[in-house]
Amino acid sequence: MHNQGTNSHAFSLGMLVNTVYTVLEFVAGLLIGSVSLVADALHNLSDVLGLAIAWIADKLTSRHPTKRRTYGLKGGSILAALINAFILLIGMGAIIVEAIGRFAHPAAVQGRDVMIVAGIGIIVNGATALMFMRGRNSDLNRRGAFLHMAADAGVSIAVVIAAGIMSVTGWEWLDPLMSILVAVIVLIATWELLRDAVNLALAAVPRDVDAGEVAQIIRDYPTVKSFHDLHIWAIGTQDTALSVHLTRTTRDNNDEFLAGLSKALEKHCDIDHITIQIECGDYPELSSQDNSY
Repeated sequence: MHNQGTNSHAFSLGMLVNTVYTVLEFVAGLLIGSVSLVADALHNLSDVLGLAIAWIADKLTSRHPTKRRTYGLKGGSILAALINAFILLIGMGAIIVEAIGRFAHPAAVQGRDVMIVAGIGIIVNGATALMFMRGRNSDLNRRGAFLHMAADAGVSIAVVIAAGIMSVTGWEWLDPLMSILVAVIVLIATWELLRDAVNLALAAVPRDVDAGEVAQIIRDYPTVKSFHDLHIWAIGTQDTALSVHLTRTTRDNNDEFLAGLSKALEKHCDIDHITIQIECGDYPELSSQDNSY
């Protein structure tokens, strides 16, 4: 499903580069007096923490199963996604409160200096986002890293534009306004990740799996008469499991049938852990009215 070495390299390099930039941006923001830079630095700090948590979770997914944890620690990646989302929500809430206070007492900001620091952020965040582009559709933590870094690059562009306007017009209120914009953009991106992480934690069908397509593959597979108790859930952010009970029109070649159907589901739906139980007797066929696809 994924390359462990590539993941570790991306997370490690991403943490290193963003840690250096976060320190630079935070110090520069304090010296310049820019709340938008400080806000973005705190957001970048949350990204570094998020990358660290995601990196740890990625390591945990490679741990071997035990008698007590038969799936290993793959579920740790879902927990990591939840923790990252909550860190971002809390951090952005604090930034919005601080920015609102700055509207009443705006501080003078050196627009040119802000533009330089934010310009570096465009390069750092953009390059980091590219490292997580591959595999983002199959792993919630990698998708979260990609979206956050891509959003950061976009926000840095907006900060550069606002700083340029401030240097010409002297509109100091643009600085706290930009920090609120940073927070709102991140909150919007975070909400979707939080929703997906909560759904995975509640054993919902992963977003990148089409339950209707899964049902159709099973229904149309040769010799399948009916099926019921179809369940699809995430073991971790990179691993999906399925179980289903079905009846056949024949009892011949069950081993070949199971291998073929499992291969079809794995190929077309990217499901890793498949359990199929063949039963005798007749059951009503599962339909979209029985389960919400």
